[in-house]
Amino acid sequence: MKKIVLFLVAASSVGSVWAQQQPQVAKLSFKDAVKIGLQNNVTLLQQKNQLDYTEVNKVASFLQMGPSVQAQGSLYRNDGNSFNQNKGEVINGVVDYMNGSVSASVPLFNGFRIVNQYKQANNANEAQLHQVHRSQQDVIRDVSNQYLLCLLDQQLIKIDEENVQTQTTQFNQIKEQAELGSKAEADMVNQEYQMKNAELLLVRSRNKLKNDLATLALTLQIDPSIYFEVGDVEWDVNNIVGDTLALDQMYTMALDRRADLKQAVYAEKAAHFGYSALKGNYYPSLYAGASYGSRYNYIHGEDNRTFHDQFTQDNTMLSYGLNLTIPIYSGFLYRSQAAFQKVNYENAKVRHRNAEVTVRTDVLRVYQNFKDAKTSYAATESQLRAAQLSYQMEKERYDLGISNIVQYTTANQAYVKAQGDFQNAKYTLMFQRLLINYAMGTLKEEDIP
Repeated sequence: MKKIVLFLVAASSVGSVWAQQQPQVAKLSFKDAVKIGLQNNVTLLQQKNQLDYTEVNKVASFLQMGPSVQAQGSLYRNDGNSFNQNKGEVINGVVDYMNGSVSASVPLFNGFRIVNQYKQANNANEAQLHQVHRSQQDVIRDVSNQYLLCLLDQQLIKIDEENVQTQTTQFNQIKEQAELGSKAEADMVNQEYQMKNAELLLVRSRNKLKNDLATLALTLQIDPSIYFEVGDVEWDVNNIVGDTLALDQMYTMALDRRADLKQAVYAEKAAHFGYSALKGNYYPSLYAGASYGSRYNYIHGEDNRTFHDQFTQDNTMLSYGLNLTIPIYSGFLYRSQAAFQKVNYENAKVRHRNAEVTVRTDVLRVYQNFKDAKTSYAATESQLRAAQLSYQMEKERYDLGISNIVQYTTANQAYVKAQGDFQNAKYTLMFQRLLINYAMGTLKEEDIP
């Protein structure tokens, strides 16, 4: 947390002078980016708010199985004819009344409707809990993808900057040689084009980094005008290349750990109990209840007994008994509600089956992509070494005058492309390894280096 706070404070101070001077660079580490994302992500915050509701609803559904108690009171005046229960006669005049009572009722049987409602709320809460967990993994995945993309952009900018410097140096050399007559003017013109093209590629690389940083800032919910750079990732690529994963074990792990699959399981259970709860409306309901209260009246112009005598002695009343309700006809209201909930239940079963297939598909896809990423990394590493040697040899041949500008330019372009391909393959391999944990449902904040 201290790192996050320090980063935000530093970034805010930079943003305040953005228009006046060159911003001071603030470094954002991989871990801090993920922490900020988990704190600020809009979707995750909404899922957590929904989790709070399901927890309250779970407690409320449980308490519905117990008695309900309520107190009532009223204070009013009657001017005219009224029945005086103390005298047993009708009187004409002004009478003040005060009533008070406490009543309680408890369900004895209602077709197990309240029990099923509690089970529905309990499973809905479990489903939402796993939904929040999966949303956290979604945030880690998205932030990681955007962070590594920004890091790749920075590496490509370094490659383009080195290429601009190389092309500029080479242009100056060829220009001097052309002026002395040892190089053709066409070589100078060709090299000038290569230099300008390298500068153009550098501008485009810098613009791409700015756009990707803005996308990352949006995901982290921070001001995109704040200038920052992403820090290097301390991942041992050789260990990643050496990872050996068994597809069957990945399947087993994913089916056991994937939070979205568990969410589908609990959502299906919740829909099932919701359907059972609505079918409980078809059955009779039996409630036991009791009520205790009293009443005080004051007749204007007559001698009244004290409040204590009336309210606590003469006018008290205790009533208790059973209340049976038998549904006979309700215009198919309960049947319609049950049919709607049955559709929700059937759809939940479909989503559960789809989640199982999705888990297996995701695991197979990331397994194949990870193998491809390792192969691509090894190939681009070899390509980079070969391109570097070819460029160095072709540069020496051109400097000695035994090679032409076209061959030299081709070798240089191949070398620059090989550097970019290698960096791209390296960061793709990192992200694909992270996606392995995401597909198996084991991705957590502690996995971020």
